[in-house]
Amino acid sequence: MGSEMELSFTEDLQLTEVMRLRVQSLQQKGQKRQDGERLLLPHEAVYRLDFTEQELTFAHWNVTLQGTGRFTVTGISQLWTPDLTHLMTRQLLEPIGQFWRNAGDPEDSPFKCLEADIQEFGERIAELAKVRKVMYFLFAYKEGAEKDKITCTLVFNKSE
Repeated sequence: MGSEMELSFTEDLQLTEVMRLRVQSLQQKGQKRQDGERLLLPHEAVYRLDFTEQELTFAHWNVTLQGTGRFTVTGISQLWTPDLTHLMTRQLLEPIGQFWRNAGDPEDSPFKCLEADIQEFGERIAELAKVRKVMYFLFAYKEGAEKDKITCTLVFNKSE
């Protein structure tokens, strides 16, 4: 029988900065984004997941969300080299992971999510892990959600 492995998303500060500079550069030059290009929004950041093992089966998400707000995780389908290529919308995976707690919900109430979507998303990540050592994600914080009040990890079963 296999054992569990929990992977943490790591913020890629350098990649996030490169993407912010791209937006800034376009704004300063008065240029428009390339057709199909996906620019980083101010409330988004780039995270990575490093796979030390390739044979994984998705088990579940471990997410905590303090306070109210909406938090989304979008996967990027390709091995991404932002110094050479811009992020294109066609590289974004469907479905995305959405987690939220509405204003007025009790503080101790569980956050809400689209369970079928996060299940399918987790399975797609495990599938991509078979051919990847690293995968990139866009994290978006909306409606009052704050980065330092959220934890997000993925739990996989390892094949032995």
